[in-house]
Amino acid sequence: MPLALLALAIGAFGIGTTEFVVMGLLPQIADDFGVSIPSAGFLVTGYALGVVVGAPLMTLLGTKVGRKTMLMLLMGVFAVGNLLSALAPTFPLMLVGRIVTSLAHGAFFGIGAVVAAELVAPHKKAGAIATMFTGLTVANIVGVPLGTFIGQAVGWRLTFAGVAALGVVGLFGIAKLVPPMPRPEGAHLRREVDAFRNVQVVLAMGMTVLGFGGVFAAVTYIAPMMTHVAGYSDGAVTWLLVLLGIGMFLGNLIGGRYADRALMPMLYTTLGGLAVALALFTFTAHNKILAAVTLLLVGALGFATVPPLQKRVLDQAHGAPTLASAVNIGAFNLGNALAAWLGGIVISAGFGYTAPNWVGALLAAAALVLALWSAALERRTSARAEAAVPTATVAPAARIPVHH
Repeated sequence: MPLALLALAIGAFGIGTTEFVVMGLLPQIADDFGVSIPSAGFLVTGYALGVVVGAPLMTLLGTKVGRKTMLMLLMGVFAVGNLLSALAPTFPLMLVGRIVTSLAHGAFFGIGAVVAAELVAPHKKAGAIATMFTGLTVANIVGVPLGTFIGQAVGWRLTFAGVAALGVVGLFGIAKLVPPMPRPEGAHLRREVDAFRNVQVVLAMGMTVLGFGGVFAAVTYIAPMMTHVAGYSDGAVTWLLVLLGIGMFLGNLIGGRYADRALMPMLYTTLGGLAVALALFTFTAHNKILAAVTLLLVGALGFATVPPLQKRVLDQAHGAPTLASAVNIGAFNLGNALAAWLGGIVISAGFGYTAPNWVGALLAAAALVLALWSAALERRTSARAEAAVPTATVAPAARIPVHH
């Protein structure tokens, strides 16, 4: 794999850390600002919605400059947003900082995925995308637990200041390792938007919203679920997040490996398994060991969907993949926002901290239905195309008149 993928992974590491670390610090942030845990959950929802809006907006702005330059600018926005979060004196300003940070998220992964795919041979595209997303999963093994530990021991503000510094490191990593990449030729807004007329692109994004949303329904409220239901201490949340990160790391590698071989069967397996694991989590959350094992499975199955879903969008939007790729990253976060919101609703309604697991199971099951529908439409389209090809017929020999 090209060394430039390492630079993309560094940026992904910083983004992954800031996206997920807030979940382990929700109780501390809620106490500091004097808000409820479901209200603090808006830091997750607001971030996710910011990605949804920022992904297409920043990507379209990026069509005016080279891809490397745009990636560097996005890392600068990321660093500023995290610094604002660290210094915020009130909860609304903290939310503003999260939204500013989120504006860089979707476009970075969207443009980065296109760059990663172009750096390798066609049969290695999913693997290259998975390599970039490895930074995101490693963040959940190292960055998120370390940030959670620092936030609980010293203060959550120091955590976000550290993440801002990560953004600066990512910026310099891109400047050093990513080769100069001019603005792509033929990049037109109309052509990029036309990709969304393809029903398969829309269905792939629907799978993204529902499938990964299922993961976030559970993990957004993982800290209160593990402490209040499973019986873990606040300090143990750090190690549980490490376990979640290990699952995500393994799932990402598996998803990238097998998506290049059998993309749709991979999605059937992971989405179906995710729905089952989340449903079981409602019951296993009452036992420390079973809760930890299920958390590992949720992380693995959830992130195993990421490379195939991203590759599915790139394949279906061929010729104009940049905006579709970025919007699909927004779709991941739209699912996150939807799931965090629905999870907060069921908790506030008195169903307990395990109720979001059922929400996640239903979302993952709905994503599986979309995957089956997408495959059925694809088979039907292929059959029609084959039927439309005229079969070659052998013309009868011409009768030659015989004159006597």
